Amino acid sequence: MTYEFEGKTEKEAIENAVNELGLQRDQFDVEILESQKKSLFKNGYVKIAVHTIEDDEESSMSSSFAAASKVVANPTPQGEFEEKLLDFVKTVVEKMGYEAKVEVVFREEGKKLGIKLDSQSSSILIGRKGKNLDALQLLANIYAGRLGHEEIRVILDTENYRIRREESLVRLAYTTADKVHQSHKSILLEPMNPFERRLIHTTLNDIPDIDTKSEGEGLYKQVRVIYKGFER
Repeated sequence: MTYEFEGKTEKEAIENAVNELGLQRDQFDVEILESQKKSLFKNGYVKIAVHTIEDDEESSMSSSFAAASKVVANPTPQGEFEEKLLDFVKTVVEKMGYEAKVEVVFREEGKKLGIKLDSQSSSILIGRKGKNLDALQLLANIYAGRLGHEEIRVILDTENYRIRREESLVRLAYTTADKVHQSHKSILLEPMNPFERRLIHTTLNDIPDIDTKSEGEGLYKQVRVIYKGFER
């Protein structure tokens, strides 16, 4: 399910969500829909959308891969669940007509399982803006649920795409904010999944004179970067 909450700050909006939904913070993901910084004449305002964990499997991009090198994880499957899951991912890729070595990158006990695909066809498995990789990840999560592990979020990566995409979006956010600040005209970015949109929002949250707002319907929405104080 998806819910919307408001607050003077992102922290206050999240606290409102926790109190009303009766959930722990790690049981849902947050997407910033609109953010307005406090100024001399008006209070700060943040509007968020709260997605319960099961609704965001298809769009999950986790910075856990960035820390994977610090985690000592046996790359071979541990137990029947991991064996079946890795075999499933490998089989799906093979049925697509490609070969890939599939191994575990990191484990967060009872929470997340990071899987890396090593393939000469990585660019195809990633797809445009990572949509093929997201689709494979969604299938892996659905299969994990059928194996009785709905609580575990499976995260797929190849060629460090997740990390590279995150770094690229941060650069895009700063570059766009600079253009908006100079032109005083808003810029609408490409459609992004919830994780990507939140990254843009949080990156620009503390930049003076810049606001951000998500626009559109469905999973892939667009972020508008706005010069504060001008008509939108």
